Amino acid sequence: MTALPPCPKCKSEFTYEDGGNFVCPECAHEWTADTVPVAEEARVIKDANGNVLQDGDTVTVIKDLKVKGSSLVVKVGTKVKNIRLADGDHDIDCKIDGIGPMGLKSEFVKKV
Repeated sequence: MTALPPCPKCKSEFTYEDGGNFVCPECAHEWTADTVPVAEEARVIKDANGNVLQDGDTVTVIKDLKVKGSSLVVKVGTKVKNIRLADGDHDIDCKIDGIGPMGLKSEFVKKV
């Protein structure tokens, strides 16, 4: 038995062959065997001023941000070191002194 390729869209291993096409049951993506998967473009995350952010950068918060589920507030001017870029609703994973691990949106920070 030959191994079927994973889905190029969602990377699911549960693909099956239907005639000359491959089908993914999880995301319903269909592709042919001769289709060369196109490499995904790297997602570019920019700060509020349009500067490109990278892992390990230091940023400053430009707006008071309420921490959901607590009475804490991340104040304007808080410096956040060693950020990690992430996929999802919040672009940045970081650890803020006095608060702990958080997710921030890139539109509320500027690169230092």
